[in-house]
Amino acid sequence: MRTGKEYREALRDGRRVWIAGEGLIADVTEHPATRAMVDEYAAWYDRHLQPAWQDTVLTPPDSAGRRAPWSFVVPRRPEELRAMGRCYSATTFPTGGNVTHTPAYGHMIALGVLDAVRQRNVSAEQIAAAEAHRETLARTGRFLTFCAGAATIGARLHPDPAQRAALRVVRETGAGLVVSGKVGMHTSPAFAEDVYVGSHNGIDRGPHRATFVVGVNAPGVTVVCRKTAAHHPSPFLSPMSSRFDELDGQLWLEDVLVPWERVFLTEPSPEPVAAWLFWHQLYCWLAKAEFTLGLALACTDAMGLKGHEPTLEYLLDLVTDVQTVRTCQTAAELDPERSVDGSCIPRRIHVAAGSIAMLKARQRMAETLRILPGSSLVVAPSDSDLASREVGAGFTEAFEGGGYTAMQRAALLQLAADHVTSALDARESAFELHANGGLPAWRGRLRRFFDRYNELANGVLENLPLAMPAIDLDGFRDIPLAPRRPVTPPPRG
Repeated sequence: MRTGKEYREALRDGRRVWIAGEGLIADVTEHPATRAMVDEYAAWYDRHLQPAWQDTVLTPPDSAGRRAPWSFVVPRRPEELRAMGRCYSATTFPTGGNVTHTPAYGHMIALGVLDAVRQRNVSAEQIAAAEAHRETLARTGRFLTFCAGAATIGARLHPDPAQRAALRVVRETGAGLVVSGKVGMHTSPAFAEDVYVGSHNGIDRGPHRATFVVGVNAPGVTVVCRKTAAHHPSPFLSPMSSRFDELDGQLWLEDVLVPWERVFLTEPSPEPVAAWLFWHQLYCWLAKAEFTLGLALACTDAMGLKGHEPTLEYLLDLVTDVQTVRTCQTAAELDPERSVDGSCIPRRIHVAAGSIAMLKARQRMAETLRILPGSSLVVAPSDSDLASREVGAGFTEAFEGGGYTAMQRAALLQLAADHVTSALDARESAFELHANGGLPAWRGRLRRFFDRYNELANGVLENLPLAMPAIDLDGFRDIPLAPRRPVTPPPRG
């Protein structure tokens, strides 16, 4: 595993990054809008070199004493999926589930691309290129992020139907395809080294959809990111949003050369590539839920509510939500599917059930944490307020007691507020409602993954005292997933 310093140096590669409200960023490792997130990704790399973390993030030593990062393992056994899951859980929890697209996620993308290419079986060269790409990530720790490839709203509303795709081929060369266009929202493009542009991009080659791995620093690439989430840079007032903002953005391409070995032919749906991604994503959602539960428990103690029965009921609801999702993850790992080459894929029916449970619970969990500390959550002071000559003594009197100093109680309340009332929380909620289709798409996936319709329907008929017609409900699984939200372009003319 490379070091955090090596990752930081790799970002000084001439990339062109624009952040809304900030403008063009000369160096993402130094600019105030991006520096803290670079530090967090660098810390992710450095954990692999820290003794306290090694049993979590590294495999056991082999016969030669060598250990490998779990983040870059090709899982062959359920036990390996379990160990990878423990790694994701442990490394995601400290960030409250906000740092989601690490190089571990990039390796999941590469695994999905390789399996999708094998399923398509276009050519031996395609499979070899996908395998070489995955091996390169594992060898170097290079950071790849994911974009489904969807067009921006301006393209989708273009009066000319031929101009509504995200990308278009400008020309073909011996070295690769030259493409132009704009692809929509995805996470961490400012901090990654490559972006996988998935099958919603609209470029076909014969019966196949072309997908791409694009270098962020490639000539003609511009990354355009949303505004930053932190309204205040203070680590006391914004302990989460000042550090863990991955900056979703768009990718603008102007005559960008994509080498042939980075062009992968798949089907028009991104689902085959996402097989491992949804599992990793659910660990990030679970980390946010567990962080919420942890804050609720801490606030229960700090606000003197341990004997308050309604508070205990709130806590038990949060525990139920957390344990439901964790149980789904355990089932997905112990009961895996198999890829074309025999690798373990976390069983998607369990991941789908867990994702639906989490999407239903997430708003309620956040609302619970807003309720539990009471009005103190809204009026908690900052560290500078407590140090003030004018009001410091008053704030101290108002917030100390019960074994907590005013500074300690205020710090906890600010952490809770930043977790569930900040722009970062609102961004995360809005993003996950749309990024992979939200609840309707997950219900459609569960409908397709469930395979016991006939078994259960016909099974109950055996209890009737007369012969019944055989029931065939397999058509439920064949109903296509709902398309991405359609828009209606204005009539031409």
